[in-house]
Amino acid sequence: MIKKPKIGSEWNVLFKPEIYGNYVNDHSIIKDVQGKWNLFGITSKTGNPSDERYFVHGISATKLFAGNMKEVGKVIDTGTCAWAPGVIESDNKYYMYYGPSPTKLAISTDLKEWMGYEINLIGNPPLSCHRDHFVMKLNDYTWIMYVSGIKDGYGAISCLVSNDLLNWRFVQYALTSSENAPLKPAWGAFESPCVVKLDNIYYLFVTYTDCNIKNYQNTLVFASENSYDFGNYTGDNHNDMVVTTIPVHAGEIIKDDDSYYITTCGWNNMDIPIEGAVSVAKLDWI
Repeated sequence: MIKKPKIGSEWNVLFKPEIYGNYVNDHSIIKDVQGKWNLFGITSKTGNPSDERYFVHGISATKLFAGNMKEVGKVIDTGTCAWAPGVIESDNKYYMYYGPSPTKLAISTDLKEWMGYEINLIGNPPLSCHRDHFVMKLNDYTWIMYVSGIKDGYGAISCLVSNDLLNWRFVQYALTSSENAPLKPAWGAFESPCVVKLDNIYYLFVTYTDCNIKNYQNTLVFASENSYDFGNYTGDNHNDMVVTTIPVHAGEIIKDDDSYYITTCGWNNMDIPIEGAVSVAKLDWI
């Protein structure tokens, strides 16, 4: 049975940078081997996307909802644009995938020092993998990546698989849109995919925006029994396809001690819940 996710509490400050930037946009949250929560996110001093050239790193104690993440530094400061990290762990190593295109990979053993590695994307169509990488473990030997891109000039979410985290094979578009879709920015309106598996159903959370303040906090939730296929969104099929809409921008869904949480974030002056911060709230499933 398909469930409907719903924000279940007030928003709390999870992380608010003060040294390396004054906001956080798209981000990734991971628990390290010591049990502490780490956040990596887009930031800058100006808010201009072309100035987003490193990720700010925050770290907290073992309870996510307690907030109070401390700003501990910046990572991936290579002098070029660095957008939307997606971080996962395997065999005591951390893999960070990020954009913009071409997809980049860095690997770390401590989440502080990162070394760039070559990544091989096999069979991906042009423009299919542009930004906002999200990776999850599908089974004991397969990882799946969701990444924002464009198909035929319209927003899409691509789906790739890997058995070694270095070589990724394009499978298909997990979510597409078409000329009838309500939002059609040149870069594609689907942003920040995040997938959760619950009771054998996969839920795809994706921010749907053209960066207008009216739809900046606009996350659509799709559901499917097939982790590779969430359908074609045209706008006029909204009620048939979309499980629910949540007022969140670039949200991450995290499970901690059998409870679910969701984050929101974004540029300054975009009417997000807590200006300049990544906020966290409980997430209920109805």
